[in-house]
Amino acid sequence: MEIWTPETSGYDDQRTGFQRRNPHRPARIFGATSAADIQEAVRYARDHGLRLAVQASGHGHTTPTDGVLLTTSGFAGVTVDPEQRSATIQAGATWQQVVAASTPYGLAPLSGSFPGVGAVSYTLGGGLGLMARKHGFAADHVRRIDVVTPDGELRSLSPTGPGSDSPDDAELFWALRGGGGNFGIVTELEIDLFEVATVSGGSLYYDLATTPGVLETWREWTTTVPDEVTSAVGVLVLPDIPAVPEPLRGKHIAQLQLCILKDLETAEELIAPLRALGDPVMDTFADLPYADSARIFAEPEQPHGYRAQNALLADLDPTALATIPKLAGPEAPAMCVIGIRHLGGALSREPEIPNAVGHRAAQYALTVLSPGDQDFTELHRSILEPWTPIGRQLNFSLGPLTADEVAEAYEPETLQRLKKLRAQLDPTGLLQPNHAL
Repeated sequence: MEIWTPETSGYDDQRTGFQRRNPHRPARIFGATSAADIQEAVRYARDHGLRLAVQASGHGHTTPTDGVLLTTSGFAGVTVDPEQRSATIQAGATWQQVVAASTPYGLAPLSGSFPGVGAVSYTLGGGLGLMARKHGFAADHVRRIDVVTPDGELRSLSPTGPGSDSPDDAELFWALRGGGGNFGIVTELEIDLFEVATVSGGSLYYDLATTPGVLETWREWTTTVPDEVTSAVGVLVLPDIPAVPEPLRGKHIAQLQLCILKDLETAEELIAPLRALGDPVMDTFADLPYADSARIFAEPEQPHGYRAQNALLADLDPTALATIPKLAGPEAPAMCVIGIRHLGGALSREPEIPNAVGHRAAQYALTVLSPGDQDFTELHRSILEPWTPIGRQLNFSLGPLTADEVAEAYEPETLQRLKKLRAQLDPTGLLQPNHAL
């Protein structure tokens, strides 16, 4: 294991991740390559009275630590068991690594829209993926969790393994799946894989200046589709620069993002109401190997700074939906990327082994994101003001939250269970998760 301090060469490279806004400024960085390294970092932080934060890919980073930073990119192995249709993933693995290891067997994980995200942190926060309406949250499909708790002990948790009869272990296994990084540092996950080699997927890009009815058409369409259809819409004004595909440059775009677990002919029949809008300015919808699933959302790969707020919704109010093109469009004081994801289906159903994921009744998730370093609080608040949220998703809340805002991610009974367990496991507040309970 390597260790860096502010005086050490390579310190700045290690303390920054994909999220470049307000990076960590730790007194010491531990570069873990094993579970034993993670235990050593935890014990060092505990013995020196320092808080400890963990960084894999760094996408969800919200608040910098000045204590100990544990980086896990050097501990990122992935092992696939094709007969059991499972993958074992180490702490720092990204979804890209899991996808690359799984797809040669015709299997796929419940990965998300951007494969550069850390697979473990994504899953602990719930995990809303490309096949979510068919298979549920990634947290619903965890078979085993190995975790270092704040006392420095390594524990292995599963519904049926050794210790499964222990109330403490059962409670921790429940809490980790949806409760985020509040209870320990996960060294390894064993997760389900699914027999998916290809999907019908991609995006239809419409110019809102010439096709203003895209959002309402998509809203109406989502009320009719089967669980095999997981979709979202992204709305943004794209800059007129060479890095942007020529058909999209300088346009106010609504990007319909589609992942359909049907053959292409059937999928085309399902999306016919969307195609009735007219010819999109760009069309990437096709029979798509799951290995290339990043092409569906086609999100930027360059690390940058950003802030985002998220709201879970019981439905999409047409009046509120109609405000988005103006409030977050060309007249907005800063760039806004609006993302609305269709939930429901398997996401609304409790998994066989219950977990802490909150607000399963939500039917849509609305996120507003702005790149840059300025204060976007009032802008984001104005965009969310027309809506009536029933909660929030912490994985999409990319910025510091108050205790009351964090609480909005869970039902009251779930929140109290999580807070009680955190107080038992980490009474001194050693762990510094992105969103502390």
